[in-house]
Amino acid sequence: MFRIWAKVYREDHIEKQTVYESEKKFSYSDFFGYLAEMCMELDVPTPVLLKQHIFQYAKYRHTVFRPSDFLESVDFTKLVIENIS
Repeated sequence: MFRIWAKVYREDHIEKQTVYESEKKFSYSDFFGYLAEMCMELDVPTPVLLKQHIFQYAKYRHTVFRPSDFLESVDFTKLVIENIS
């Protein structure tokens, strides 16, 4: 089982948040699917997932998506994905 906390920040304040939980074993090959489900829950566009985001998540247990990581324009400062399991 694993849990991922997704937070949308505007400036330094959390605007929206959700926790993704799964009974399955965590897999980096499914990371984009987890990200897409969290973004759908938060009602924000899904960002472009780069290798650096996966490496950051693997090494530091969190990663940050900035507005430049989205194909659509967004009105928030950052999207933070953090492992809380």
